[in-house]
Amino acid sequence: MAGIKTKVHNGDVIHFIDAFADTEQKKQDSYELIQLMQDFTGFEPKMWGPSIIGFGSYHYKSDRSRQEGDMPLVGFSPRKAAISLYVYTGLQEHAHLLEGLGKFKMGKACIYVKKLSDIDQEQLKKLMGASIDWVKEKYG
Repeated sequence: MAGIKTKVHNGDVIHFIDAFADTEQKKQDSYELIQLMQDFTGFEPKMWGPSIIGFGSYHYKSDRSRQEGDMPLVGFSPRKAAISLYVYTGLQEHAHLLEGLGKFKMGKACIYVKKLSDIDQEQLKKLMGASIDWVKEKYG
């Protein structure tokens, strides 16, 4: 079985943003997201894998396989097509929290935004809070 690539490491978050974010808008949005997520979670930003900035962590064990590992509580990545926000459980019971969020696209449990000003930051905080509460309840 292949190992999990998304592991925390000591990479420099600011250097990553400066090198990886392809527009000034994405850089500014990334700096704002760092402040927002750090203030909300109380955790310092850390690099996870090659391109995710995460805050906090939890240990999971898959219900469907033997896979287990550590993941950030919340995070984001300033990817080329859009900023990927890892702040949502993907659960139907949390879908109502997407209402009023603003302009975004959905992956399985990932939210894609072109720019931070497209979404309501207070609604983003509610979404992060529900996701963090769910993770803590499920994984301790």
